[in-house]
Amino acid sequence: MSRSRHNRLLNHHGPAELMSYLPLSNLQCPLCQQGLSQTEQSWRCPSGHSFDIARQGYVNLLPVQNKRSKDPGDSRDMVNARRDFLDTGVYQPLAAAINSKLMPLLTEGKTVSILDAGCGEGYYLNQLCHALLPRQPAIQACGLDISKWAVRACRARNPGLEGVVASNRQLPFSTSSQDIVLCNFGFPVFDEFKRVLKPGGLIVMLDAGPDHLIELRERLYPEVRRNPVSSLAAELNEQWQLVVDQQLNYSSPTIPQQQLQWLLAMTPHFYRSSQEARQSVQQITALTVTIDVQLRILKNFSQ
Repeated sequence: MSRSRHNRLLNHHGPAELMSYLPLSNLQCPLCQQGLSQTEQSWRCPSGHSFDIARQGYVNLLPVQNKRSKDPGDSRDMVNARRDFLDTGVYQPLAAAINSKLMPLLTEGKTVSILDAGCGEGYYLNQLCHALLPRQPAIQACGLDISKWAVRACRARNPGLEGVVASNRQLPFSTSSQDIVLCNFGFPVFDEFKRVLKPGGLIVMLDAGPDHLIELRERLYPEVRRNPVSSLAAELNEQWQLVVDQQLNYSSPTIPQQQLQWLLAMTPHFYRSSQEARQSVQQITALTVTIDVQLRILKNFSQ
């Protein structure tokens, strides 16, 4: 973050909160893996590769050859639906559980670097930062997503958060640069997570359980599979220690039709279900759904 942008943020949001956010650092070039340095409007490596900072304040470090489509990741409509639904507070207990379980694992008074790998519109990262700010002297927080719309929404939610468009398969961060990696309802790449985490660093994961949104799924599919959460047995060896493993299960408040459409649009079920099934959901005036999620925190063994 340039000094001028940081000062504008301070003027807009007040110094009490944003003085605790640190500008982005430890970025590496996605083409040659050398360190990137920031000028006023771009990031540049010693080999001359340059990446402009977008008007919305993020940098795109996803090489064209790594894109599978012209506009990869979640669409703008999907991101907006997720933002609107999460703002209703239905998933607030999930964010609260992350924060309460993570706090005892962190050293109070220490600067913390957080990478949200698959940040979506930044809901969980923002909630975590607000919980950490009273007890940590400074936070470096970055939302990373393959969707530019997600990264834009993440920064719009909280301009103190940094934003990078990239893939979890090739995180454009230097080795041992992060204290925490969030991967909520995402696609973990454990080798990359281990590389960018410091020794003793933490992965925080939320994964859907067998009964997650079961009432909605029963209306979308003729047969519903209740697949168990993956055990992570292959990862839980000398590489990682499982320090938190908690099932979060509760019934949502009654969700009215408009919010139900947001919920459907933000999930993979929107694309997996038939058009007829989606139209049938539009006939439901309100619905209560089961929230069934597994929260796990893994600790990186010292290298």
